[in-house]
Amino acid sequence: MIEEKDIITEYSDLCDRIRYHMDRYYNDDAPEIEDAEYDAMMRRLKEIEHDHPEMVRPDSPSQIIGGKTKREAGINVEHDVPMLSIEDVFSMEDVLSWVHEVREMHPDAHFSVEHKIDGLSMSIRYEKGRLTLAETRGDGHIGEDVTANALVVGDVVPVLKGIDSDIELRGEVYMSHEDFDRVNEKMELAGRKPFANPRNCAAGTLRQLDSSVVKERGLSMFVFNVQRAEDASFMTSHTEALRRLKDAGVHVVPSFLCVTDEEIVKAIDEIGDRRGEYPYDIDGAVVKIDEISYRADFPAGSKYSAGHIAYKYPPEEKESVIREIELSVGMTGRINPTAVFDPIRLCGTSVSRATLHNQDFISTLGIGIGRTVVVYKSGEIIPKIKEVVSSKNPPGSSVYEIPRICPVCGHEATREEDTADIRCTNPFCKAKLIKRIINFVSRDAYDIKGFGDEYIKTLIDRKYISGIADIFRLKDHRDELISEGIIGKEKNTDKLLGVIDASRENPPERLLAGLSVENVGRTSARTIMRHFGSFEALMGASEEELRQIPDVGEKTAVSIYSFFHDPDIAGMMADLKALGLNMESPDNVSLGDAFAGRTYVITGDLESFANRGELVDYIEARGGKVAGSVSKKTYALINNDVGSNSGKNKKARELGIPVIPEADILKEGGS
Repeated sequence: MIEEKDIITEYSDLCDRIRYHMDRYYNDDAPEIEDAEYDAMMRRLKEIEHDHPEMVRPDSPSQIIGGKTKREAGINVEHDVPMLSIEDVFSMEDVLSWVHEVREMHPDAHFSVEHKIDGLSMSIRYEKGRLTLAETRGDGHIGEDVTANALVVGDVVPVLKGIDSDIELRGEVYMSHEDFDRVNEKMELAGRKPFANPRNCAAGTLRQLDSSVVKERGLSMFVFNVQRAEDASFMTSHTEALRRLKDAGVHVVPSFLCVTDEEIVKAIDEIGDRRGEYPYDIDGAVVKIDEISYRADFPAGSKYSAGHIAYKYPPEEKESVIREIELSVGMTGRINPTAVFDPIRLCGTSVSRATLHNQDFISTLGIGIGRTVVVYKSGEIIPKIKEVVSSKNPPGSSVYEIPRICPVCGHEATREEDTADIRCTNPFCKAKLIKRIINFVSRDAYDIKGFGDEYIKTLIDRKYISGIADIFRLKDHRDELISEGIIGKEKNTDKLLGVIDASRENPPERLLAGLSVENVGRTSARTIMRHFGSFEALMGASEEELRQIPDVGEKTAVSIYSFFHDPDIAGMMADLKALGLNMESPDNVSLGDAFAGRTYVITGDLESFANRGELVDYIEARGGKVAGSVSKKTYALINNDVGSNSGKNKKARELGIPVIPEADILKEGGS
């Protein structure tokens, strides 16, 4: 039997997680998880709320709409008719159960089954048949004025043919696959990060302040509902209203008018079977009561509009044939296999590659060149191989074996004991060097800003860099670098050389984090350097002494000891010391132990720190730790909005954990 306190904890965690992913999807246009995973969390939340109605809060994700207005994108507008969501169901049994419920009250009910376009909602107000305002959904009650942008969307009609009364329409703005590919191609050519999927691109485009950008990128729109109408005849039959709008020049959503269960199921199946053929993405089928007056008899709460449900299709999967397996080498020498298969379209983008992880993954699934595999997208972003369709294996095909030869330098590659990894054994492998230098200059390591990957590759190719120490000798080649234009002209070259020179004063934990010692990242590097205070002490430590450090286990202790007892590494460290890099914490002391033994959680907006990372650094530098979620081990939750009813605040109060503002941390930690 699950204890009540465990249910409370699970419920609070679910609320926090779902709100986070709502924000990533609706407001940042950057979802991190698959729809199916999000839907599973929401289903579990609703199960808990059904069994424990006393726990339902007004700010529960089941009661609110995920979006919120962004003031910088336009003027805020209050909706005349709330733009609510549609409740999701995940089985045909649930669809028919809802249909039967409708028929019990209205035996003559008809149903419209429509494409659920994967885009973002927009409503358009017409006065006397002329467009006067277009607005985004926002939080369902207040959205943004995007009229100027709507007027350059090809499917938006500025004047309705044959309609001279007031009417408000709601639809979905989306980007076609063709326009999405064209926009991303331009982004890549310009050296900018491409959009993850068409929905993200459409959302970001509609919120542009420059309408010319919106027009150039190309957006489309389907109208799927009449929100209100001065002419009452528009509010009788939904499908008849769509037909009249189509006659007026409006681009209306594809739909089927159905009466029987069989017709409804057939329409949903037909839409699902053909979703890979549409020039746009759909993520479900919407079932609506056609008789608009009947809808009010089936209210769905404060979040969902009445008289509709949405059937969500399972995550999209497609078959393809593996044509090649490419091999690359990481900074530790690990050989990484990648499958190259016939291009397929998943979640709105063309996909032709997926990582194969290691030999065990390949062998377990039976992956081989020429074999047919099932591909899906994790988080609707990352392509992954689910399985091999063994019945389609061509005669003579075999499971792929990663060669025991490095694909970059040609040296021997071996499989490490007790692991699935195959690594190049050449310490001077160019691929390993590139990755190690990239890691060294990165933000989470030595943090040399402006030192891009292309600079590193070119400098290695031109023999200016053959190890970490060479980074700090680049100033000796200033004139050559400028004349060859490797980093740019004089101004850019001097700027980067200046940043490199100034970085010598970085704290020693950044140097340790950048050395690519196996199992040692930024957090563990700080803990280790706080313990030893200097590289001299660290390099002289025994494995037993290393194991005494908190969070340093057997494997990490062995990797640190082996690393610093390599003669080549010892020579490199001597070089770095001679080049003036900081090898010792000031006076061999840390910033104190004010937070030693404490684990904090951070939430909400910050005031005294530029970002959350700075506050994490502040706490860790004083002996504390930072976790992502509140638990019994949490010492305090840091939230400047101490009295809020956020999920983390409530959980902290339930567990008797104090909620404190930044000011308390600064006061106790000192400057």
